[in-house]
Amino acid sequence: MFKDILILILLMGSGFFFLVGTIGLIRMPDAFCRMHATTKSDTLGAGLALVAMALYKGLHPATLKLFVILVFIWMTTPTAAHIMAKAAYYYEKRQQVK
Repeated sequence: MFKDILILILLMGSGFFFLVGTIGLIRMPDAFCRMHATTKSDTLGAGLALVAMALYKGLHPATLKLFVILVFIWMTTPTAAHIMAKAAYYYEKRQQVK
């Protein structure tokens, strides 16, 4: 019973952060703010969802795979956002020179 409630709370938190990230994507004024809003919220939302799935599965080989996916998301999402922001900054800077 406690495990089910904890899983439900994690999934609701995940949905909340995905919703906040989507609203941030729509409402923010420029590319840098949009990237910040979506990467932070989506990383946390995906993390909560994967932890909820791991708790649901229990001690199972799939749980290890879920945690590997979680670490991969935590490493790649901020890195990709940083590279995209850097490219957008240089593109914007180059447009101002012309």
